[in-house]
Formats: sequence, C-alpha cells, structure tokens
Amino acid sequence: MRFLIAGAGAIGAYIGACMARSGRDVVLFARGPHFRAMKEHGVRVIGAGEEFAVRPDAVDDLEKAGAADVVFLGVKAHSLTELAPRLRPVMKPDTVVVSTQNGIPWWYFQNTGDQFEGFRLARVDPGGVIAQAIEPRRVLASIVYFSTEIIEPGVIRHIEGNRISLGEPDGSRSERSRQIAQALIAAGLRAPITTRIRPEIWVKILGNVAFNPISALTRATLVEMVRDPDVSKLVRNIMVEVEAVARKIGVELPVSIEQRIAGAEKIGEHKTSMLQDLEAGRPMELENIVGAVLELGERLELPMPHCNAVYACTKLLSAIQRRNFSPR
Repeated sequence: MRFLIAGAGAIGAYIGACMARSGRDVVLFARGPHFRAMKEHGVRVIGAGEEFAVRPDAVDDLEKAGAADVVFLGVKAHSLTELAPRLRPVMKPDTVVVSTQNGIPWWYFQNTGDQFEGFRLARVDPGGVIAQAIEPRRVLASIVYFSTEIIEPGVIRHIEGNRISLGEPDGSRSERSRQIAQALIAAGLRAPITTRIRPEIWVKILGNVAFNPISALTRATLVEMVRDPDVSKLVRNIMVEVEAVARKIGVELPVSIEQRIAGAEKIGEHKTSMLQDLEAGRPMELENIVGAVLELGERLELPMPHCNAVYACTKLLSAIQRRNFSPR
C-alpha cells in the first residue's frame, strides 16, 4: 500500500515520518523551505518523549509523486480548494482520500439520505470545487487528536497526543479503514475505527468553535480559558449554540458540554491551533471552523449571538493580521 501525504506540514509530516519509520512506502508533498529541508535532510521529530529522523521521499510537484493507494489531506481546510483539483495525477480508480481537516468537512452532507442531502457550505467548499475533484466514494473521514508544530524547516515538534480516529461517512466498518488503521498503528499511532464519525466530528467542533477564536483574541491557553469565570461562561454559551445546530441536523452529541469543557481543562497549558497560526503569522482557520457553523446555523434559522460576536472580533483580528504580515 502506497501512501501520499498531500500537505506535509506539522500534522502531515508527523504522520508521514511515523509511517516511514515503520517501513511504509510514503511520499511527502510540500513546498518552499520545508520541502527543501525534507528533501535534503529528511524529517526529524522531537518532543513528547521521542526523537527520531527518517528520510521518506519528498516532492514539491504532485506530478512527481506517482499514483497512491491512500492520500492523506494534510493541508488546512482553507487550502483544500487549491489542492483538491490538482490531485488527479495521483488517483487510481480505488484510491482512498483521508480527510484530516478541522471543522465541518466538505463531504459532510453527501449521501446523507435525509432532508440535508446536498447541503453545500460556501465557507467550506466555495463553488463546490473540492466536491467536484474528490468523489464521495473515495472519502474516509478522520479526526486528529494530537498537536504538532514545525519549529524549523524539516523539524517537527510533537507536543502531545497520538490518536487519529477513522470512520466511514456511512458508518460502516470497511476493509479499507481496517487496513489504513493497521498501518497507522504499526507506525506507533492510536487509530480506532468508529461507526459514529459524524457525532465525533461535532464533539471536536464543539470545542474548536468556542476555544479557538477566544484563544486568538486573548492569547490564553485552554486551562486559562476554562478557569476564568467570565470566559468559561462565554465558552458554555457558545457551546450551547453549537450543540443546537448539531441537534437540528439530527446529531446527538455523545458528551455533555460540561464533559467537553472538563476534557479541555485536562489538556492544560495548550495553545489552540488558531492561536498558534496567529502567532506564526499564518492564516487562521476561522471561516472553516467558526464561519461554517454560523453559515449552517443561519440556514437552519437558529440564533447564535455569542458565536457571531466572537466571530466578528476574530475576523477583524484576522484582517489586521493579514495587513501587518503582507509584503510592503
């Protein structure tokens, strides 16, 4: 089985490096200094009680990657519209595409068999570009539960966690999901297969919509937000609004809001991915995480005043960030 990591950033390069360490046939696609470092020196992983270096094949052009049996989409959600149409050269008739993005995925309302069949969120898939490039039958969903960052080109710091849940969008237990899970487990990761991937996605969304933008606005870690009485109240109000959206489309969350907040507190002094992006001058996943849930809430005619207020402030912060980091 041949694997392609399409977008070997912090998450993708870590998955690829672990697979290469276990002897899997894996190719990393990246660009710029990070690609050049991986091409010349390989990938080095440090932190979380481990340190190792591997030299998987790396390319900066998908035409050079060759056909793959499994493609992991390692880019942030807002980069998929540019990447997805360029995947055609690596696709075989039965190539599996594993989505790893935060927020509501582009495939979420495909083949649902209910009144929400065919919903397309403009903030997730503008113009339907991703859905046109990746057929629904190829998609295997995943949810990443570990934190990594690029500390210099070719060097990944593994901060915490090692779980990546896999699930078929239709809730079945497939042979392909079993094979991919086995490969991830052999690479040293935890890879449970769930038949309830959609509710699990909403559990992560519940936290991301609340904690990520607030952390960008305040620079606070998870535990700081949870233990501040005023901010924790805002977090709960946002989660109530997000939970209402999930219920409106038929999703019953397997955890309560209190359990979700308690879980975040246990993670401790952790910076959300949105705060990490802000501090590094990278685009934040605001539209794909928060904007998409707001768009869905609007279509369902649900009031979301707390989400809207935090979104508006973070959107302005994002605009200021782009202006400050733009070339002069």
